[in-house]
Amino acid sequence: MKKQAKWIKSPVDEGSAVQSFRKTLAVSKPVKRATLMASAMGVYVPTVNGQRVGESVLMPGWTHYGKRVQYQKYDVTRLISPTTVLELSVGTGWAAGSMGGMRYDLHNYVDHTSVAAQLTLVYTDGTTEEYFTDESWDVYSSPVRYADIYHGETVDLTHPVSLLGAAVETAVKARMIAQVGEDITEQERLAPVEIIRTPRGETVVDFGQNMTGYVELRISANQGDRIVFTHAEVLDREGNFYTDNYRTAKNCMTYVCSGGEDVFKPQYSFQGFRYIRLDEFPLDKVDPDHFRAVAVNSDLKRTGYFRCGNEKINQLYHNVVWGQKSNYLDVPTDCPQRDERLGWTGDAQVFCRTAAINFDVERFFKKWLGDLALDQYPNGAVPGVIPDVLRSKGHIHRISAAWGDAACIVPWEIYLAYGDKSILRQSFPAMKKWVDFIRGEGPEEFLWLGGNHYGDWLAMDSGEDSYFGATSPDLIASAFFARSTELLIRSGEVLGKDMSAYRSLYESLRRAFRSYFMEGGMPKERIPCLKERDESLSMGVTQTGLTLILHFGLCEEEERPALAARLVELIRENGMRMTTGFVGTPYLLHVLTANGYCDVAYELLMQERNPSWLYSVCHGATTMWEHWNGIKEDGSFWSDKMNSFNHYAYGAVFDWIFNRAVGISPVEEAPGYREVLLEPHPNRCLGFAEGSILSRCGVIRSHWYYKGDKVFYELEIPKGVTAHLHLPSGHTETLRSGCYHFAE
Repeated sequence: MKKQAKWIKSPVDEGSAVQSFRKTLAVSKPVKRATLMASAMGVYVPTVNGQRVGESVLMPGWTHYGKRVQYQKYDVTRLISPTTVLELSVGTGWAAGSMGGMRYDLHNYVDHTSVAAQLTLVYTDGTTEEYFTDESWDVYSSPVRYADIYHGETVDLTHPVSLLGAAVETAVKARMIAQVGEDITEQERLAPVEIIRTPRGETVVDFGQNMTGYVELRISANQGDRIVFTHAEVLDREGNFYTDNYRTAKNCMTYVCSGGEDVFKPQYSFQGFRYIRLDEFPLDKVDPDHFRAVAVNSDLKRTGYFRCGNEKINQLYHNVVWGQKSNYLDVPTDCPQRDERLGWTGDAQVFCRTAAINFDVERFFKKWLGDLALDQYPNGAVPGVIPDVLRSKGHIHRISAAWGDAACIVPWEIYLAYGDKSILRQSFPAMKKWVDFIRGEGPEEFLWLGGNHYGDWLAMDSGEDSYFGATSPDLIASAFFARSTELLIRSGEVLGKDMSAYRSLYESLRRAFRSYFMEGGMPKERIPCLKERDESLSMGVTQTGLTLILHFGLCEEEERPALAARLVELIRENGMRMTTGFVGTPYLLHVLTANGYCDVAYELLMQERNPSWLYSVCHGATTMWEHWNGIKEDGSFWSDKMNSFNHYAYGAVFDWIFNRAVGISPVEEAPGYREVLLEPHPNRCLGFAEGSILSRCGVIRSHWYYKGDKVFYELEIPKGVTAHLHLPSGHTETLRSGCYHFAE
């Protein structure tokens, strides 16, 4: 967009009301091509002659508005007429609305909304004319009297429209860039499955699926009639509407009818929900056909599929996919419903491998990693959320291991999935700064001791009501220090850089880790932590501690059998259940399988008691839960402060199901699935399993099933892909393009 496009604002601050910026143009010649480019400090809706432009919603998306903001480009040729009215309506959105959690308030990046736009007309005679936002535009008030990401919208179709003149906004310093990320679009439309009358007498509409988006309502009512409804994810144990876990986020829609046939749906907000409660409704009968839930997320191409013979595992996979869809709305958020919805780095890194199996997320993460680099502190520290909306309010967020390590883990996983070195080239400076930052933290050069970490977040081994697991936070931090250094080395070598200094650093890190945290090939029972929340948070021999040591290669090869055996002992001592949290869970089944305990991995996968992946499935979940027992056995809730029922992190288990159970994983030396390891691990508890991924080279498929005592395998390899087959019998073979059948 050219510099002549000025940022313009309303001279009157209407708070959180939507305002519309309008320009009427006289088009005197036939138009060959018309192109609109637009952006906003806020969330904008473009129209030409009253018709909405494009299919995207919630534009321009969420970036660090203090540093950069995307603009969108639209072909509007068919909408141009001799008298053309160009309009941009803008709400507060992420830029000027209430974002960042219940501790923060309005105006995270800017004090008020503004827009910038350019319309280019190319006439059939070869001439060109351009129009830009400036003081000549008009500003109108809007029927949308209130709009906020967390709190919903108020739309009054009886509100009179008023007119003002636009003013130039000089305070916006962000660099405008062409859109990097994916469009945000409307996806599935869900009809209600039930109209519920709760024990409290509430009228509740159940859409049958927890999701992110909004409700579209079609209704004919009297002028001035009001409709008010709020959103919820779950009902309580008595069957009543429950919103305490939304904290301060109101998620409330208020509509005032025009007197004709009205269609209401949000344009400047989104909600996370399965249910809505009709708090005010003008009709005696609630017709379910008047309501549709509209799923909204980044428009990602589906690439991965899975099914098996166990319906609970199929439901788990359904929940993984919907959890990802719900939280991949321009940034990888933690949850879509409460007063948070932030791009937590820890959640993003533990799930990114699964994400890249289910959907094509290369462009999605390229945009997010760009914001990570911009939000990285000058000393290399990486904040816990990206975009770092918390810092924009003057609050320095904690810097934590396993969260900040997203700077190294996410680029590497995206490179493995798609094979494009540019993601490493883009991210390498941030990766190096992060590793160098850790090296300067704490009293030891080769260990990360002290700090204010999240630890093994929400693990169950320090009590089910604790946020922090029992694993030593110093052990976790030092293990991830080594892991990020290792990934930095690999990335640098892919880019042709001399990484000898960091190879030397890695060897020092590994030696220091073993000296400080291990003794006799096993982690110490108690670790002397520099900063402990309580004396229980200093354990080394935990499921997570052992998992990290094994998965990150911090042990010697001869030590592996004893470490793996101790891990299995801990699992069995806990009633054949895991105790891991956000840090240990993504790697646990991989470690068991890699060390000869695939049967134990399957037992954990199939476990239905808390904590387990199937516990939530058995309790009616349609997305992944934040906490293992968000709803307890007696129907009560674990917490009302930290209890999302649409939190995708634990869905990372699917990368084990796909990579190990189905048996498809990329080979590091030929990323992007140009070479794959085909190593299926059949188990009768699944009955059969079939998975496929649409790679850059084509569809790769693995299918196994039982007939009597035999296992049959059907494999499909596209052109340009080499597959290294390893079957449980020990049979190995190199496969190239074609369909293959094996039995053993």
